[in-house]
This record gives sequence, C-alpha cells and structure tokens, in this order.
Amino acid sequence: MKPRPVARSIALILVTVVAGLAVRFARIGLPTAVVKYGGSALWAAMIYWIASAVLARWRPGTVALVSATIATAVEFFKLYQSPGMDLFRATLAGKLLLGRYFSGWDIVAYWVAIMVGALVDGKLLRGQG
Repeated sequence: MKPRPVARSIALILVTVVAGLAVRFARIGLPTAVVKYGGSALWAAMIYWIASAVLARWRPGTVALVSATIATAVEFFKLYQSPGMDLFRATLAGKLLLGRYFSGWDIVAYWVAIMVGALVDGKLLRGQG
C-alpha cells in the first residue's frame, strides 16, 4: 500500500484541531450537545489522523482499530484518580488532552468519528492511486 502523504496528514490534523477548538471555545451558539460530543468526536478524529500519519502504510480499517483502542483507553483512564492526575486534568491542557469525566457516550462519539475518518481516509487513498 502506498503511504499517506505527510503534508496531507499534517493538514488534516491541523484542520481537525482548529475545528475542535472552535466547537469547544468559540461562542457561535452551538447547542450544548454539539459542543460536548462534537468536541469529543473531533478529538477522536485527531487521534485517527495522527495514527494514520504514524502508520502511513497501514490500511484505514487497521488504523481505525488502533485509534479506537487508544481513544477508549484514554476514556477509561479518566476513572483513575490521583492528586497529580486530578491537578493535570484541571488545567486547559489536561481538559483538552485527557478530559475530566468518564462517559460511555464519549466512546460512542469517538467510534463514530473514527469510522468517518477511516472512510474519508480510504477515499483519499483510492484517489491517490
């Protein structure tokens, strides 16, 4: 399989990060559910694009499995409590990277976003052939 172009991967990561920050922080009147789960979905999409850049020769389905595993593990990691982790989770970086509270619905949002990312990735890969 041809590797994904690095420039495209970087562009997709950056666009996803900007969109995620806009959904979470821009005061554009989005419904609360869109802010909450849209941000979660875009975070998971970012994980997919990072994994697809690192695993540039892997098939989208395999990258999706790796990404879903990472995203789900991070969500379950929220159940681990310690003073140091709680302090980090209270920072902006901690909120953006790890989140604060466990939610099964976040896992659903992650998996949907990762599946969409894999479908888009597959179409892009077929187009470069």
